[in-house]
Amino acid sequence: MPAPQVYAAQAAVEAELDEQRSKSPREPHDISAAISRFSLRSDTPSIARLAALTSPCYFHKRFGDAVDIQKVLEEIRLDDQLSHSRLMQTAASVREVSRQLQRRPLKRAVRNVMVITKARDNTLVTVTRELVEFLLATPRYGKDVGVNVWVDSKLQKSKRFDVDGLLAQNDKFKDMLNFWTPALCLERPELFDLVVTLGGDGTVLFTSWLFQRIVPPVLSFSLGSLGFLTNFDFSRYKEQLNHVMGDSGMKVNLRMRFTCTVYRAPAFSTTSSNIAKIEGESHEVLNELVIDRGPSSYISSLDLYANDSLLTRISADGIILSTPTGSTAYSLSAGGSLVHPDIPAILLTPICPHTLSFRPMLLNDDMALKVSIPSTGRGSAFVSFDGKGRVELGRGDEVVVRASRYPFPTVMGQPLEWFDSISRTLRWNTRAAEQKGWAGNAEGTSAELDSEEKLTAGGDKDPEFDIDFEDDAETVSTKDR
Repeated sequence: MPAPQVYAAQAAVEAELDEQRSKSPREPHDISAAISRFSLRSDTPSIARLAALTSPCYFHKRFGDAVDIQKVLEEIRLDDQLSHSRLMQTAASVREVSRQLQRRPLKRAVRNVMVITKARDNTLVTVTRELVEFLLATPRYGKDVGVNVWVDSKLQKSKRFDVDGLLAQNDKFKDMLNFWTPALCLERPELFDLVVTLGGDGTVLFTSWLFQRIVPPVLSFSLGSLGFLTNFDFSRYKEQLNHVMGDSGMKVNLRMRFTCTVYRAPAFSTTSSNIAKIEGESHEVLNELVIDRGPSSYISSLDLYANDSLLTRISADGIILSTPTGSTAYSLSAGGSLVHPDIPAILLTPICPHTLSFRPMLLNDDMALKVSIPSTGRGSAFVSFDGKGRVELGRGDEVVVRASRYPFPTVMGQPLEWFDSISRTLRWNTRAAEQKGWAGNAEGTSAELDSEEKLTAGGDKDPEFDIDFEDDAETVSTKDR
């Protein structure tokens, strides 16, 4: 938790802002003024800075002296004659603030690093020990040692990880090497300044499963099979970690997640839809929520609602509600589109629909989608969250899906890394062979083709062809007569 002096500093800032608001009426400010006020103070402790960043009201406080967001929303709601120009200016200002926040690197003192890997993979255990030793022994922040490292508690007795041999290298390592458990991640997520994953996309999804609320920045090294979410090469881990933990800071992509809540119908419920549901389990989802017919031989009948309004009754093997991050997973296999992770949207992809007109759709992330099992349905359905927590839904049960307040921040390696990942893993828009040129020089290099084009343009040499264009021209003219 943040230190008491942090709370005192925040309270002082809020009191000062309240005093300024009471002295003079608020005047409209240009968006550039608001952006210029946005800065992360270097004297703020790293844990407090992380807690502030993940607070839903953080940006409201940072821009509170320039833009009163609640007041603007209230004025828009009460203004029956809102001008088109004012609406455009407000929307453009909000988009500009979002762009600036995405471009700004986070310069934070990384003092607690959590390492997540597959404890049952012997190769990854050896790699994890190498990484942990580097983090502990590399001097940082004016000290002769590195940073505190947290590893999986399952490695505590691993012979390959060799905790005793690691601690014997330096007496200070005993206080720096710690072990995390899922309960610790759930109760104290603000303890970690950076999470490093070693593995594939499944390890990243497991990280999202561990942190069901606040998520520290996640840096993923590619040691798996595909790697849509793992864009860092482990062979350069020293250089990349020194860059992220140095003065340059890190750029973070806030990936959208879903909050998925199951509501159960009471045991005594009838066909009436007005009976209150019993709230069940809730999960934060990074990839997708899947509702399918399970082992039943009957087709699934599902009612789809948006903001409590019925959209349609679905007859299919199931549906996929995917985030933009999950657009490269199950949704893509079912015919869904590729969606950039910066686009706030909900992907609705049917699984083998009964009607051919039911195609994949992109919906507004402001919608609260509800999928219910009709009481007149032939069978039940099954729901899974990122491939985990699969449970059965009976008649009258429903699942509500909303955009989460807790995004999943991933450290960016390069500005266009998403395009690089789909080109590397899916071979997106890659041809086996390039189209031949008119000169028929299919095996010639680009330099040779450029030289031939220059000769042709200068009139020094005509391209050589195997056909006679003059005979072709005469044949065409004869037919025209």
